[in-house]
Amino acid sequence: MALLGLWGATPNKKRAHVERLEQKVACLEAKVAGFKEISERRERYLVAAVAAVVLLLGVTFVVNREPIKKVATRWIPMLSHSNRDIAAAYDAYENKKYTFALRVARPTADLGDPRAQSLLGLMYYNGRGVERDEREAMKWFRSAAEQGDSIAQLYVGLMFAEGKTVPQDYSEAARWYQIAANRGNAEAQYNLGILYATGDGLPQDNVLAHMWFNLAAAHFNSSIARDRATGNRDSVEKKMSPDQIAQAQALAVQWQPETRRANASRGAPTEM
Repeated sequence: MALLGLWGATPNKKRAHVERLEQKVACLEAKVAGFKEISERRERYLVAAVAAVVLLLGVTFVVNREPIKKVATRWIPMLSHSNRDIAAAYDAYENKKYTFALRVARPTADLGDPRAQSLLGLMYYNGRGVERDEREAMKWFRSAAEQGDSIAQLYVGLMFAEGKTVPQDYSEAARWYQIAANRGNAEAQYNLGILYATGDGLPQDNVLAHMWFNLAAAHFNSSIARDRATGNRDSVEKKMSPDQIAQAQALAVQWQPETRRANASRGAPTEM
């Protein structure tokens, strides 16, 4: 997947090679971060669901302890097994074992798992283990994105930006980048910074471009991707006044991921 660029790349072959490496590392970062986010969220949902069931069962649990115990011991390991399977599928994908990744992801995706759907989307988008099919990729990405998978949200935005299977629409791309960026997806934050810097799909705004580049730089693990984000931030900064720079920096400091903001608004403990 290509990161959007703000200024044209040099024709130098070495630079082109570095950029291709940067794109691969940045994409991998987004996948790992998004997978961790979805996995942690599903675990919290599972704990909450089990607690709700116990409360609803009440006395029934005591009276029918053995039947309930049999159901619980059958289903809870199955859910944990699903998490392990998806993790194994992602590992297989990264290690180019696409047949295994497809065999594991397909049935789980059919059951509605957003992580598996996002992985299938990646496989169809890149033509890994399956014939490249951008329409099929968009189908799986959309399904996963609507369930909150930030990797899928990023790719839906990218496909709108590139006009793949849909009319090119930077405004719609910006909308999906915003959703993923709000969840802490570094690549979406970077791409959103690009759109604010160029004014494509959004009102041109150097303050917000600076903020999103800053956040992307903070969230990228790869030094190559981080340097790309800081480089674009510094380029935008040259066009800003001291007050605007201070405003952008304050916005970046105040920013919180969407899940954390929601918890804080309810007075619940916040988590990273």
